[in-house]
Amino acid sequence: MSYTPEIPSEQYYSANSDWTGSRTVSDGHEIVEYPAKSLHRIWLNEQTFGFEAHWHSAMEIILPIENTYTVTCGTETHVLKPSDILIIPPGVIHEITAPPTGRRFIFLLNISAATKLKGSARIMSILSHALLITKESSSGVYDDIYTILLQMRNEYFGNSEFSELAIQALLLKLFITIGENYTQQENIFSSATPTKRKEYVELFNETLEYIDNHFTEELSLGEIAANTGFSKFHFSRLFKQYTNYNFSDYLCFRRIKEAEALLARPDVSITDVAISSGFSSISTFNRLFKQQKGCSPSEYRRQNSSMKKDPHRSNQ
Repeated sequence: MSYTPEIPSEQYYSANSDWTGSRTVSDGHEIVEYPAKSLHRIWLNEQTFGFEAHWHSAMEIILPIENTYTVTCGTETHVLKPSDILIIPPGVIHEITAPPTGRRFIFLLNISAATKLKGSARIMSILSHALLITKESSSGVYDDIYTILLQMRNEYFGNSEFSELAIQALLLKLFITIGENYTQQENIFSSATPTKRKEYVELFNETLEYIDNHFTEELSLGEIAANTGFSKFHFSRLFKQYTNYNFSDYLCFRRIKEAEALLARPDVSITDVAISSGFSSISTFNRLFKQQKGCSPSEYRRQNSSMKKDPHRSNQ
């Protein structure tokens, strides 16, 4: 397989590319502007400057073509080589350092619709942190993911009237590919027999769906464990294996995601956002939100509100 672009570079700077070279960031929060024709933004980036720590609601995928590209997510720094793939989930704070020369494809994908589908909770738990995919470390799945990204890029820059549907279908295919590979490669429930392992996967998928539908309620570890038939200790161990979260952290993660959506609505008070997201008190909500997002709920709302009022803002 060739790991080089198939479309001439000049096509990526046409009006169809929507590439402008500018972006809108306030207090570390980037507001992603999508072109009129798409829910996503994809372009060939040749910028030689980096970006300070920031986050956004889009899922970002970086695919260097020429030279390296350094991305720091939290305490982990990735020096991406050409053809490496880095997936940065929504809400993850990251910092970028660009080399003096180089090219890379940048994908900013609006995954809000996909996260509402049944089964997506499992994928979101995998993609709660940056995921590096290389030919060396992910040989069993790399070519599939690379091909999906090329197809997505070609649809974006093509002229098909069905390109948006095709991109959305490819996004779901990407999620399925990542989910299936993670389940197979990470030796989840490795001590169980194949039959029991399949039962566990189905059971914990159902558990995540249950949490996704009831996270605003007062869910307890004991209640959820009892529903699965496991002791709290056994459930906690298996849940951690399957999601990379302990139960309370996952519940908080899900509630914060709901709060982000509600904070975009100016008609909902901060107190109502906290209650509607499942938090028992405004102080707990404020503390956990700032811990995860780096700003208070009111600051988050102001950032979104001020940028929505500016019709001239543009994106990287």
